[in-house]
Amino acid sequence: MTRPGLAVFISGGGSNMKALVAGVRAGDVRVVVSNDATAGGIAWAKENGIATEVIDHRPFGEDRAGFEAQITHRLARHDVDLICLAGFMRVLTAGFVAHWDGRMVNIHPSLLPKYKGLHTHQRALDAGDARHGCTVHRVTAALDDGPILGQASVPVLAGDTPQTLAARVLGMEHRLYPAVVQRLLQGTTDPLHLSFEGESR
Repeated sequence: MTRPGLAVFISGGGSNMKALVAGVRAGDVRVVVSNDATAGGIAWAKENGIATEVIDHRPFGEDRAGFEAQITHRLARHDVDLICLAGFMRVLTAGFVAHWDGRMVNIHPSLLPKYKGLHTHQRALDAGDARHGCTVHRVTAALDDGPILGQASVPVLAGDTPQTLAARVLGMEHRLYPAVVQRLLQGTTDPLHLSFEGESR
């Protein structure tokens, strides 16, 4: 039986993409997609023999549906069953999300439903939270919404800055995302609630 194939969407260095490649079976990641040809993750994927597709959003202007139609066209080349958003800095339309309903996941740097959107680490510090973390969830048309598939938390330490807290959470992202995706590839859809303890430094 053929394992489902992944497409990983990135816009930058792709550290979570690299964690996914390392954490699933060889060949499971069929293609890395980016809206930026200069994204470091694209160069890394090419160097490691992974197919890539770059679709620059800028020529499409406000035509988001046209941009996404080109993504769909490119994905058809790669036998993709599941999209993993990993730092893809474009908001996807409801139509694209509906087409991939139940087959697209995202990782977000907060313990959802807390702190949807941006600046999550600063917001956690401002709120005086004792713990912070990350969430893998199914993608819906609502921003950073959808059923939670897994979470990992870390302690917020005295003297933390948004940068130090972000680094601690990112380490958990690199552990959580592959664990959740591996279960999905094996056909397990039950939510995975993991509790990782962050290192003290």
